[in-house]
Amino acid sequence: MAVEARSNDAQPVDARRAVADAQRLVVKVGSSSLTSAVGGELDVARLTALVNALSGRRSAGTQLVLVSSGAIAAGIGPLGMSTRPRDLARQQAAASVGQGVLLSAYDRAFGSHGHTIGQVLLTVDDVTRRSHYTNAKRTFESLLGLGIVPIVNENDTVATDEIRFGDNDRLASLVAHLVDADALVLLTDVDALHTAAPGTPGAERVAVVRNSTDLEGISIGGTGSAVGSGGMTTKVEAATIAGAAGIPTVLTSADRIVPALAGEDVGTAFEAQPRSRGSRALWLAHATSPRGSIQIDAGAVTALRERGRSLLPAGITGCTGSFVDGDPVDVVGPDGTVIARGLVNYTSGELPHLMGRSTKELAEAIGPQYEREVIHRDHLALL
Repeated sequence: MAVEARSNDAQPVDARRAVADAQRLVVKVGSSSLTSAVGGELDVARLTALVNALSGRRSAGTQLVLVSSGAIAAGIGPLGMSTRPRDLARQQAAASVGQGVLLSAYDRAFGSHGHTIGQVLLTVDDVTRRSHYTNAKRTFESLLGLGIVPIVNENDTVATDEIRFGDNDRLASLVAHLVDADALVLLTDVDALHTAAPGTPGAERVAVVRNSTDLEGISIGGTGSAVGSGGMTTKVEAATIAGAAGIPTVLTSADRIVPALAGEDVGTAFEAQPRSRGSRALWLAHATSPRGSIQIDAGAVTALRERGRSLLPAGITGCTGSFVDGDPVDVVGPDGTVIARGLVNYTSGELPHLMGRSTKELAEAIGPQYEREVIHRDHLALL
């Protein structure tokens, strides 16, 4: 028996209908949905079944973006590995080999329906720095305008632990926002979110999630796959990010892609929320990983939260970590709470010499180049 959202507020946005009617749709598929049971090689039959469903929508005029995991898993077999490697260097090697295998399979499958694909590999820097973000958006618009199906993945061959999205669920939600998608579909190896782990006595499908209170008391576990890096937690987080951008999401299993695309009652539907922040703030909050932190006093907290000001040297009391100009950093209040994330204008080596001093004082003592914000408000996201 499906469990409806427990809020009695207004009727939820029909996320399933949004998927069915979407003119621009982002679909994410995980590694476990594309590989064999042992995770040693790409399962071409499963990939083909997915492409057949997506090609039907593309032929009907829907613009599609496919965020696909599976590069590392696809490289496991050709490299003679038995399981997903744990160390970053071997993961990058597997991704380098597997990305070609994966794209070749997609090219053949979509090509059989007369559709052309394009590869888009992203890193965090590609979408957090302003010029890169604009270029990525322009690239997607061009591809979609030409009728291409972009196949998106994180660039695992060059990403490091410090500069990566972390999982393709989060990447998919951010790409959905980047391309102004009408809806997002997250495909996994379970049919829906449940009140407890599937198979647990009494566990029921959660049919609709209207807001965060609907998730209270629900056990959201980690990944059960030997080839994937995400889990139900990352998928719920991704749906939440998409919802914050005004994009409804449907979460279900890959083998239910056909009814999901048709708007049928499968999986879990996540209602979109009213957008409360701009594009840059959403990306700063969810796409970046901090390279360090800046501690500020109570007056600076008030200036940021209540007055919408930029962060100036005078309000800074300390900093930790190693970062350079343009890196993302967390801004921490006097009680240790992270209140914001932003792109810093100074290095971690410069900042200690500037703390507690006004920009005017710094300009007179050191030079006019120091009469600037530590973090400009346009590059700051309150958390």
